[in-house]
Amino acid sequence: MHILIDTGIVLASYLFGAIPFGLIIVKLMTGKDVRTVESGRTGGTNVMRAAGLWAGLLTAILDMLKAAATVWLSKAVTGNEWVHTLAPIAAILGHNYSVFLAERDERGRWRLRGGAGGAASLGGALGLWAPSVLIILPLGALIYYFVGYASVTTMSVAFLAAIIFAVRGLFYHAPWEYVLYGMLAEILLILALLPNIERLLNGTERLHGWRAKRQQQKPVEKSRSRSMKQGNAG
Repeated sequence: MHILIDTGIVLASYLFGAIPFGLIIVKLMTGKDVRTVESGRTGGTNVMRAAGLWAGLLTAILDMLKAAATVWLSKAVTGNEWVHTLAPIAAILGHNYSVFLAERDERGRWRLRGGAGGAASLGGALGLWAPSVLIILPLGALIYYFVGYASVTTMSVAFLAAIIFAVRGLFYHAPWEYVLYGMLAEILLILALLPNIERLLNGTERLHGWRAKRQQQKPVEKSRSRSMKQGNAG
């Protein structure tokens, strides 16, 4: 009986995580299909491109809360730490590969679409240990500011969660299963962001923040330098 209940919780977590809030919000606000915009993902970053800042923030919050809710539900129903760990993993899996977004590709093969899982990964950490968000968010912001890549920032969420839960396991007798959450979530993030990783390796990934501005300024500075040299030569 317990096995059936635990299995049901994990399956329900997948279905709850599969709710494409980004698709719904963009459709309601603009009439667009977010899957036709930029990366085609349904997460907060692409929703922001499609419908603006507030739509992106709302999507990120809802994606975070849906993963957190699966942990809160599992904790209310069972004391099994493995279920507490696997419920948000199932939610991330549902978010990245939503059964509600099944479609055929150009070759006629079925595929499941969704987001990259960053906000859902943060939500899972929130559900497992709420104060973790107070650590992950500022560190993620620093990574975004200094590194300048949204994809790297997204992948850092689960990595930071794994470190936090490992420290808690070592020094505060917290469940070691939570470390597995961080590791599995990181694998799912990497799989979802493989195209971004490829662009990172070949130097074509989009930069953001001060590094992007600095990169844009370099051609201008070089042009000014050439103009000055030509003027001196004349």
